[in-house]
Amino acid sequence: MKIWRPVIVTLTAAIALLSVPAVGSASDTSGVMATINGAVGAFNKGDMKAWAAACAPSVSIIDGFPPYTWSGTAACADWWIAFDAGNKKNGMSWGMVALGTALHVTVTGNHAYSVFPATYTYKMKGKPAKDSGIFTLVLTKSSAGWLIAAWSWAQR
Repeated sequence: MKIWRPVIVTLTAAIALLSVPAVGSASDTSGVMATINGAVGAFNKGDMKAWAAACAPSVSIIDGFPPYTWSGTAACADWWIAFDAGNKKNGMSWGMVALGTALHVTVTGNHAYSVFPATYTYKMKGKPAKDSGIFTLVLTKSSAGWLIAAWSWAQR
C-alpha cells in the first residue's frame, strides 16, 4: 500500500487541478484593461462612436438615472444619449471619468469581471462638482477582442 500512496496523491492533485476553471493570463488581463481604458478614454473625449464600439453586440447597463437600465444592440448609444440629455436638462457639463486601482480584474476563459472605484468630475451650473462611484464591468472575448457585455455605475 505504501507504493500506491504517492500515486494516489499525485492523481488526486492532477484531477483537482484539471477541474479548476482556467484563470486568464497576464496578456488576457492586459486585453481586458485595454478595452476598459479605451472605453473610458472615448467617454472622456466625448467620442460616442468609439464608446459604443467597445460594447458587445448585446449589452446590459445599469445606472443611477432614468430609465436606470438599457439593454440590447444599441444600449451603449442609447445610454449615451440619455446621459447627455440628462446632463443638459440639469445644467451639467460633460465630465471626465478617472478609474482608481482595480478592486477586481478576474479573467476566466473568455469572460472577465472587473470592479473599480471611480470619480466623475464635471461642472454643475458652472461650479466644479464630483461624484464618486463603483464602476463594475463584465467583458466577453470575441474574435474582435474583448468587448463590454455589461456594466453598472453605483454612486457612493
